[in-house]
Amino acid sequence: MPFTGEEDHGISLEEAAKLTENFRESMSTGMILGGFFGKTALSDILKQDECVGMRIYNAQFADGKPTYVLVGVNAAGEDLEDGELAEIVLPCPPYCPKASTLNGTA
Repeated sequence: MPFTGEEDHGISLEEAAKLTENFRESMSTGMILGGFFGKTALSDILKQDECVGMRIYNAQFADGKPTYVLVGVNAAGEDLEDGELAEIVLPCPPYCPKASTLNGTA
């Protein structure tokens, strides 16, 4: 399936809240709810010549702590492995919003 970068990923807040609630109800100790990546890291991946989007991989440090790895994706759906990558996520928790429907605190 070719990717264009124009795929529709829209979701309502209600739908998104239910999906994140499902995850929170099934998560194990030590898992993270999500993570923050700054605009520059995202922009550096997306501005690559062949990049039409981004793939997010669940990942894990050697000590077992979860994280994410971000990589650009080309129109053929292939990872741009030789390009920009991002991992230095600020995990939630502890870097969570004070009140958010998506993490169950609002």
